[in-house]
Amino acid sequence: MAEQVLTEAPRPFAGAAAIAVAIGFNVPFAILGATFDYPDVLRRPAGDVLDLFAQGGAPLILTWHAFALSALALVPLAFALTLTRKRVADAPGLAIGAAIAGALSALAQAIGLWRWVFVVPGLARVHSDAAAGDEAKRAAERTFDLINQYGGIAIGEHLGQLLLAIFVVCLGALQLRERKFVTGGLALLTATAIVVGTGEGLMLALGQSGEGFALVTIGGFVGLTLWLIATGIGTMRGAR
Repeated sequence: MAEQVLTEAPRPFAGAAAIAVAIGFNVPFAILGATFDYPDVLRRPAGDVLDLFAQGGAPLILTWHAFALSALALVPLAFALTLTRKRVADAPGLAIGAAIAGALSALAQAIGLWRWVFVVPGLARVHSDAAAGDEAKRAAERTFDLINQYGGIAIGEHLGQLLLAIFVVCLGALQLRERKFVTGGLALLTATAIVVGTGEGLMLALGQSGEGFALVTIGGFVGLTLWLIATGIGTMRGAR
């Protein structure tokens, strides 16, 4: 059974999938930036965020859903890129560790993003309802802050991004073992930026500004995009 899961080398579709995922998660991110002022909107008061979210309606909710699905796409991609027969035979710890970390990261980030689909819309409707009292609106704001801190920062961003960095490091180490120095080196730089960027959530928990860390996170995800595209191109060339 195990031999049926493994292949001699990453199949061509894995390379194309890596490129598709790299582009795919940037599309809803760009749309959210244009229509919802994301991620800067997260630094506004909860009431402002909820009112702006209510104005977005169904298209905004569906965009967040697409964003979560794009994160979840890393689950099959992580397995396709790492669990090849050669990589498991040569470095089983790195290959299996990369697959597990990538899948767990995708799940954590998707769970964090889905709060915008299944929790925030109800809070936004309450907060924007003209018939709702001040106490109901304050309750919606407090709930939003709690779900944002736990579901968004703790699970989606902190845990999800740390697991993502482990995935990138493990796969980057495999690439370096295979003398793929460009993609391997880019992986290490990307993972470092992602790990440093998780400091934003910690700074916010300490009551400090985390804007500097936020910029590093953006750089890390730009690096992730470039690394996935380079990995996809290299995978397709290797398969041929």
